[in-house]
Amino acid sequence: MKRNKENTHAGPTSSGARRMMRYIFNPRCPILGLLAPLCLVLAGCGGTDRMVVSSIPQDDAQIRHPIVLGEQTRTLEILVEPVTGRFDGYSAAQLREYAGVYRAFGRGPITVMPPILPSGPPSTEPIRAALSRAGIRAPVVVSPYSAGPDFTAPVRLSFSGLKASVAGSCGEWPRDLAAGTNVVEDWSNKPYWNLGCAYQNAFAMQVADPRDLVTPQAEMPADTVVRVRKIEKVRLGIDPGTKWAVTGSAISAVGADSGGGQ
Repeated sequence: MKRNKENTHAGPTSSGARRMMRYIFNPRCPILGLLAPLCLVLAGCGGTDRMVVSSIPQDDAQIRHPIVLGEQTRTLEILVEPVTGRFDGYSAAQLREYAGVYRAFGRGPITVMPPILPSGPPSTEPIRAALSRAGIRAPVVVSPYSAGPDFTAPVRLSFSGLKASVAGSCGEWPRDLAAGTNVVEDWSNKPYWNLGCAYQNAFAMQVADPRDLVTPQAEMPADTVVRVRKIEKVRLGIDPGTKWAVTGSAISAVGADSGGGQ
């Protein structure tokens, strides 16, 4: 019976293997001192945080460079006649657009800063009149600035209003891009910090209404006339879709009427 029991457990758990294991794990055995550092290294590798060293980036430009809404200064510069302060139609259109932005997002006074030229600052009455015609009833504060001998110095306007902008500044490089150093962050396989900042900044500047970034605009009332017309077509069995008839769209028809007078 004893022989059969030993044959059943032959292999790694045989008597010779058991003697070898007792020898290795003997506190007085020199092999145990060699294996201990290796076990510590393997134990350290087993405890690595997979989420920290993941190759999939966990952030993007919207997180690193978020667009925020806040009160900022909106400015405009126009060229006027050095004495009378009159301006041309181009500047008049800019003033009308500037006044529309103030009505939508501005508050407080509008500051008009004429340049102090050798002949004195130009008159601000034409600008006041243009703002008044555009529906601006806010107070206008005149604050001249020194322009030196430059006769082409513009008149500057500014007011405080709602505006969208990037929270931080672009062009920052807090660390190198895989410079070959021993710093772990250099090999994190994540987007560099400045990536996407210019796009976020350009997008914030081009938004017509900054409030659209927070919530969509309310829907306009439905066109009742168009809706009733479509319903009547469906009742009569007519396709309610719009059909556009395009004539004279061939390339040979381009410029066919240009020589009619000859």
